[in-house]
Amino acid sequence: MGHSKDLATNNITRNNFSEKTSTLGHKALRLEEDLIFELDSPGITGVDFPNFRSKKDKLGTLKRRTKIGLPGLSEPEVIRHFTRLSQKNYAIDTGIYPLGSCTMKHNPRLNEKLARLKGFSNLHPLQPIETVQGALELIDETANWLKKLTGMPAIAMSPAAGAHGELCGMMAIRSALDARDGPDSYRRRVLVPESAHGTNPATAVVCGFKVDSIPANSSGRVDVLSFKEKLGDDVAAVMLTNPNTCGLFESDILEISRLIHECGGFFYCDGANFNAIVGRVRPGDLGVDCMHINLHKTFSTPHGGGGPGAGPVVFSEALASFVPRPWVVSRENGFSIIENDEDKGDLSPIGRMKAFHGQMGMFIRTYAYLLSHGGDGLFQASGDAVLNANYIMAELCDYLSPSYDGPCMHECLFDDRFLDGTGLTTLDFSKAMIDEGYHPMTMYFPLIVHGAMLIEPTETESKKSLDDFITVMRQLAIDAKSGENNRFLRAPEFTPRRRLDETKAARQPVLRWKEKGNAQIKASQQ
Repeated sequence: MGHSKDLATNNITRNNFSEKTSTLGHKALRLEEDLIFELDSPGITGVDFPNFRSKKDKLGTLKRRTKIGLPGLSEPEVIRHFTRLSQKNYAIDTGIYPLGSCTMKHNPRLNEKLARLKGFSNLHPLQPIETVQGALELIDETANWLKKLTGMPAIAMSPAAGAHGELCGMMAIRSALDARDGPDSYRRRVLVPESAHGTNPATAVVCGFKVDSIPANSSGRVDVLSFKEKLGDDVAAVMLTNPNTCGLFESDILEISRLIHECGGFFYCDGANFNAIVGRVRPGDLGVDCMHINLHKTFSTPHGGGGPGAGPVVFSEALASFVPRPWVVSRENGFSIIENDEDKGDLSPIGRMKAFHGQMGMFIRTYAYLLSHGGDGLFQASGDAVLNANYIMAELCDYLSPSYDGPCMHECLFDDRFLDGTGLTTLDFSKAMIDEGYHPMTMYFPLIVHGAMLIEPTETESKKSLDDFITVMRQLAIDAKSGENNRFLRAPEFTPRRRLDETKAARQPVLRWKEKGNAQIKASQQ
């Protein structure tokens, strides 16, 4: 099936793994590392501070009576500590990251190089408008690309992430309903499929709506009959992900769009999976009224980690007047920003979503990605994402259990039926993947599939990396069905820390380091 590795010889000395560790807990070149607070050497610092002349403080009773609590380390100790920690992390630069619906794909270094150009990296949002013309032009050009790709006439660039974009879109829908039906509008029910991202119903509730769940049919798509039964004159909107979280295109999306508009509601589309159709299908042509775009998923900007994000929202003509400020506009004398009430004209913006104009660094990276690919490159990227997912589906369907028949879009969904009778769970299977050097796929989501395993290879993976991944997944499935339970129940064995009690960690998290008893805590993790 295109694999050069012999599955039978892939069972290396895993069964001979020894629990014995070295004197200091090191494992060859993988060094054991203490918490930085445990490395504390009082009086040691990697920085020389100048001597300050003594002055009478004005803190009074607020004066600190205890140590500040920061650890003292030399410069080499600090460098080694964080370098060792970084070596314990799995990252997209280490290997394939198969998290379904998260699109952890390569971030091109060209994007990073351009984002670090001094003309961009040294910008300040309060600079005079005439000094940031290039930056405003880039925001405007990026916005035009996104509007063209989605077939939507208006856009808000400022939302900081996908969930923030959802909030923006649903606030616009709420404002449009209030403007049309009055502030006491009885349209407060939002229809949300059971397979939706968890932020969808949460956002609807935050905006004052009541959530009504729509079940899936046997093909993993919205049950249109149930959808019709839920419609009524109190329905405000439907929040639909397309392709959905089962990795499937909603084949009845045009009918759903027609029905929601006929009953007077709006169509919100969760654009998290836009990367599967970009350059091929325009959401505006499907009747979508607003949709957020995850720039990290579709246009290769960095993902997560608490860092800067961006979730622009595109709007149909019906919602265009409610787009939040600020807006970048092009005039005869250059670009300017509309952000005050006196400049809004006949529009009714919902206000502001962010203090300034959006995440400039993410716009630069997105624009670089758009220009380097062009329309034909984006068309190929979405096609490759779908091709890679279907390749994995085809190569694993005889070893794992696909949740639904037929081809998928950008991600393929399996469930735990292939583990029936083994005594193993999806969690056990994923822990064994870690020992094989792979980050687990998304587990137990979507919730409508028991023991779900959602795999998304993205378009950035080569055939070789996919073949290696497939080889490992096949071998794990063979081992699971062959009764090698101990291998799975002990996993992960080769990680810096063994399997933890994840339920206890979630319910009783240790959020603050305490010196007393820390040795016992650390020993229990070995």
